[in-house]
Amino acid sequence: MPIAEIAVWSAMLGGLFTLAGLALADLFNGRSIGAWRNLLFVSITGASCVVMTGLPEVFFPGMPERLLMVLKAGLGPAAGGMGLYYVGTWLGGAREDGKVHRLTAIGSALLLSAAVILVVLASQIDAANFHHLLVATALVNMVPVLLALFAALRAARRGDPLARWMAVAIGCLAITTIGHYLRGLDVPLGLGAWIFTAAITLIFFLMASVLALLRNRHNRELSRLSRLHQSTDPATGLSTGSALIADVEHALWRAARLECKAAVLCLYVSNLYELADVVGPGSEHQILSTVAARIRRAAGFRCVVGLYHPRCFVVVLTMDPQQPPVSATAARMVLTVSHPMAVLDEQRGRHLFRPRIGMGVVPLDPAHAVPNDVINEAESQALAMINSMPRDADHSAETEPASLN
Repeated sequence: MPIAEIAVWSAMLGGLFTLAGLALADLFNGRSIGAWRNLLFVSITGASCVVMTGLPEVFFPGMPERLLMVLKAGLGPAAGGMGLYYVGTWLGGAREDGKVHRLTAIGSALLLSAAVILVVLASQIDAANFHHLLVATALVNMVPVLLALFAALRAARRGDPLARWMAVAIGCLAITTIGHYLRGLDVPLGLGAWIFTAAITLIFFLMASVLALLRNRHNRELSRLSRLHQSTDPATGLSTGSALIADVEHALWRAARLECKAAVLCLYVSNLYELADVVGPGSEHQILSTVAARIRRAAGFRCVVGLYHPRCFVVVLTMDPQQPPVSATAARMVLTVSHPMAVLDEQRGRHLFRPRIGMGVVPLDPAHAVPNDVINEAESQALAMINSMPRDADHSAETEPASLN
């Protein structure tokens, strides 16, 4: 093999190792089934590509010829069957489309069976006739590509936002499969064709890995939301009700144990439902999630932040002597939360919303404070601040929750 071609395939191998490392990092980060699938897919499918390039013969000249024949005959169909099954799972399985699920599940089982048959034949066939077996292997390996492309296009037509990109990735896989099997059959296409094949291979693996990461992240978020306790607000993820009281009690107990000063703050968003008639009844969820993020950024992640009720956020501050005073933190929090924000309607139109904030601050002795009493006092201060504000044109209307009808 020429040095230039060795450099091309070695660069491809380095890219595959990098993607495998990223898949391994995602596995350590999430430890989900999807992360395991991504790692196995990159490893096995990447190995099938590398075997066809001829690099193993260059790097390990003493490798048995029979072993290479078995690997070239079996790895491709096995990777194709596994990849086809993963595509069906990635597209949602039986819960999204029963037809695609049956197609991918049955197709992957048949391909794995074909891989076993090809391995048996490769272990027994004469080396002089292996060329014909490799041609049959290439034809078999195009079957999962076509089935996966059909499944992705069908899912894209049915509204899956990521399926169209998966279809593009599978198109790259088709070019990759053809290119590598032409290289394995020693078809003299020239260095340019091999550079193109290596580049398309890396593009395919990069797209497939990114799409897998996006879908895994989305599934993890859905799993997290499905486990939300009844005492957790679904829009913000903040604790409410009894869970909030328990969090406040724990924060005060910890402050008393560490002999820190503490204060309870209430931020009251008086015009939360101001855009309900314009944007729709879901506008408050966008506002609440944005306000919660701003409070978190201003208060810090060590503070307890909860939602007493939809208009009222509760923050428990525990201060070391080195930290800024409560008044400075409260002023920064009001300034941060009061900045205008964009709220989107169903047509993705942007509507400007400026929160009208009332703040109540209650410094306390954490060893003797009663959470319910302190929160009610802070909320009363916030309401008094709201009532004392001049009502300008932007916030002159009384706001009420949207009708449930």
